[in-house]
Amino acid sequence: MKRFRLPVLFVLFSVTAFAQGADINNFIVKESLLKNQKLAVIATDSLGNPMEHIKGVYTFTVSGFKHELNFNDGVAVLPMQLERSAFVYVKHKNMNGTHSRLLYVYENDGALNPFTISSFWLVMFPVIIVLIALAFRKFIIFAVVILLIYIYFNHSNGLSLSTFFETVFDGLKSIF
Repeated sequence: MKRFRLPVLFVLFSVTAFAQGADINNFIVKESLLKNQKLAVIATDSLGNPMEHIKGVYTFTVSGFKHELNFNDGVAVLPMQLERSAFVYVKHKNMNGTHSRLLYVYENDGALNPFTISSFWLVMFPVIIVLIALAFRKFIIFAVVILLIYIYFNHSNGLSLSTFFETVFDGLKSIF
C-alpha cells in the first residue's frame, strides 16, 4: 500500500504544479506602458477590474496569428508593433468558451488609442444604409458609394472579410 501512495502523491503534486492559476474570461486591450507601439492585454473580471493574480502563458489569436502571451500580474504585451491605425481582432479560447474583442487602434503622434467595436454596430451600419437606399430610391447611388467606402476602409485597415464574419458570429454566439 505504501508503494502505491508515493507515486500517486508524486503525480498529484506534479499536476497541480503545472496548472494555470485561473481562466481569462474577460480582458481589455490598452497601449503598453512603455509607449513602444505595442498593445497590452489586461485580464479583468466581469466588472472590468484587473485580475493581478493571473500569471503564466495563455494562447491568444491576434488578427489571425496565434501568440503565446506571458501574463505577469494580469498583464501581457503583444509581440507585434503597430505602425499605423488598424483593426485588431483579439481572441482567447478556454474551457468556458471563446472570448474576443474587435478593436480599432487609432495611431496619433506615436500614441495608440484602442476603441472597442461592437459586432452589433459592425453589422447595423451597412443594414441601415441599405434600408435607407431601399426606402428612398434617389439615394441608391449614394448608398452604394458609402458601402464601397465602408468596405475599402475596413479592408485597407486590416479587417478582412473572414475576420468581419468571425466577429459577427462570435458576437451572435455571445448573445445566445
